[in-house]
Amino acid sequence: MKLYFEEYSYPLNLLQENIGNEVNLSQKNGTAKIPYVGYYYNAQINDMVFILPKVFISENNLAFDRYRPEEIIDLSPENNPLKKNSDDEVVFELSVWLYQAISHFCERRQNTTITSDVQLQNIRPTGEKNAKTIIEIVLAMRDFNKNHRNLFTYISLVKSSGNNKIHWTKTISKVQPVLQDGKPYYMNFRNKNKVINFDEKLITLFYSALNYISLSYHFKFSLAPGYTLLKPAKIKSMIESGKGTRYLKKIRRNYFSDELVALWNLLYIFFEKSEMVASGKSYQERLLVSNFNIVFEDMIDQLISDDRKELPRELYEQQDGKMVDHIYKDKSLIDDNKDIYFIGDSKYYKETSVYGENSIYKQFTYAKNVIQYNINVFNNQDNTDVNNFRYRDSLTEGYNITPNFFIRGKIDFKNPNNCSGELIKDNVFERHNEHFFNRLFDRDTLFLQSYDINFMYVVTSYVKNSNDIGVKKRIQAIFRNDFMSFIEGRFEFSVLDAKNGDLKDAVDKNFRKLNGKIYKPSDTEELIILALDKDKKYQFENLKLLSEIENDFNIYDYSLGSNPNDIKTQSSYQILDAPIYIAAESDEVSDKHKISGNVKNYKQHKQVSVLFGIYKDEEHLDWINTNRKYNVRLGERAGAVKRTSQVTSAEWLVLYEFQNETNYKVYKLSNVHHIWDAIKMQETGYNIKNGGENNKYYIYNLLDEVSEDVLGEFDIKSILEHERKEINSATNQSLAKGAPIYIYESDLKMWDFLKK
Repeated sequence: MKLYFEEYSYPLNLLQENIGNEVNLSQKNGTAKIPYVGYYYNAQINDMVFILPKVFISENNLAFDRYRPEEIIDLSPENNPLKKNSDDEVVFELSVWLYQAISHFCERRQNTTITSDVQLQNIRPTGEKNAKTIIEIVLAMRDFNKNHRNLFTYISLVKSSGNNKIHWTKTISKVQPVLQDGKPYYMNFRNKNKVINFDEKLITLFYSALNYISLSYHFKFSLAPGYTLLKPAKIKSMIESGKGTRYLKKIRRNYFSDELVALWNLLYIFFEKSEMVASGKSYQERLLVSNFNIVFEDMIDQLISDDRKELPRELYEQQDGKMVDHIYKDKSLIDDNKDIYFIGDSKYYKETSVYGENSIYKQFTYAKNVIQYNINVFNNQDNTDVNNFRYRDSLTEGYNITPNFFIRGKIDFKNPNNCSGELIKDNVFERHNEHFFNRLFDRDTLFLQSYDINFMYVVTSYVKNSNDIGVKKRIQAIFRNDFMSFIEGRFEFSVLDAKNGDLKDAVDKNFRKLNGKIYKPSDTEELIILALDKDKKYQFENLKLLSEIENDFNIYDYSLGSNPNDIKTQSSYQILDAPIYIAAESDEVSDKHKISGNVKNYKQHKQVSVLFGIYKDEEHLDWINTNRKYNVRLGERAGAVKRTSQVTSAEWLVLYEFQNETNYKVYKLSNVHHIWDAIKMQETGYNIKNGGENNKYYIYNLLDEVSEDVLGEFDIKSILEHERKEINSATNQSLAKGAPIYIYESDLKMWDFLKK
């Protein structure tokens, strides 16, 4: 057996001596590549040649990540470098799986032009044409051995039983006894002949042939005990001399049962083919694929895609000439009772290859075409399936999320024949297409993900012709769940309902602000879903939007995949947690200012928080009491905060004097908050210093001033000192003097040292 790898650069001489002139090579500067995958029997060297896919070459340019491909070409029994790592059997198993995959592809795609011509037929009796190739005969013998274990075991038991049990009637009538002391003694016996001698010979020949094959092709067989096997040299001699077929013809008339007849036919085909090869009369067998990516595409299609007979042709053969690799319908990420098309593209890449920009662009175009097709169908209302799909919501004019992905095969180099069905997200790759930022539900907002799947799992599933709906749905569910996780990691979701009860009026009033950010699921009541990009560069924009719409909508925290109709049972304005940022004396806030995990985390629970804030002087206090509002800075300024659950859940204000921290008041806060700019602040009489015209503020509404002991008795100065030290340690910066500090009410009551 000879082993090569697709697209690997070999010295030209290492190819010519084994491949011959029948297979075209890509030659350059004294090296050559084999542009094929598959099987090739070269009668000139009387050996099989296997060409494995390029994916078995690692990023280190090593076969199976441990061999130089030039060093493992010759896998003869006498000199097999793979034996030292017990990889010899593995390689042949892989080769056989790939051979079968190409054969299956030929059956599925009979009009294909990418394979060499070879007839693949079932086992036939001698005299019929188009017998199987050598490799298929080997596989058939393996399968017969596996599927007829009961036959071999039964004959073995009968043989043993027959040799041990004496047939006394025949013994007495046929054998002369020896008399001693008047008693007959029989020195020879007649046994019960339950086993036919030629059965034993046939099975012995079969097992001997299997043993010969295992040494020649590194195939592992399970052999029944109790049979004395012919040596491999004897089987080889029978092949070279033609005695194998002559012997089988001689004993043919002895078989009548279906199983033994089938076994005889199988052995005859094996010896007949082997004798033809040995005599030089055999034609050259080959099953080679010049574009294995097409085979891999068909493998993935069988594994995950819907039957194309059940899909509109325009979806996968698009009007602009583009051909979609994989497409299937599954539940929408937003609507559990509505479907959406998932669009995939399989990539037959080496481990080190990356996705090209052209491939990425085409994948986005596939999705756009699918969206347009469904919108056209919806507008024309000429298809009964239109009710099962929902690509656009008429109320919000928002577009549904269209999942889009790449999928490529990966090899487990530690265990190359591992055939488990592993699907792994490529966390490094992510691409998106958008015309408008921070608009998830816009027509042109598309996301593209990438996944790796175990290459051998794909191959074995394909060979087995696995159309198991359960397996397909399991893999499809992985894609859907992962897309939901990805979208939730990128966007923050809320559910909105109209305060005045008229959702359409509320949407129309705020449409310009909400366009592309909202979508109404089909099964909801008077509810819409709001999606806001979590990127910190959109934080102020999002805060401002929430402030502007809160007079028209109730806002509820929402997790993608849950039922929006159940959300209103939760507390209003529960926003997803995010890390707190506290600006120090510098003008910018970077990742190093995040509160680290080894100190108190400011986003542990959704619970009531207490804001410790200053008033600078009597003028500032007068503005607070007159307007019944308290402001904290937003943005990247010293003392500014970013929205967190701790900031938005503040229900108490401890207002202390900047110059005298022990002098403080306690206020109850409303759960209605605002985002104001400098102009709005000035309109209320707030003093904006020069240079602060572009400043933004987060506004709390004061309800009532309450007793100082409503939160318990505490030492405010100790609290402030303790929190400042903790924040300074976490940010490695000095906290700006007078910066707001947030503490959960439960934590405030737990700290014994803070109590008087």
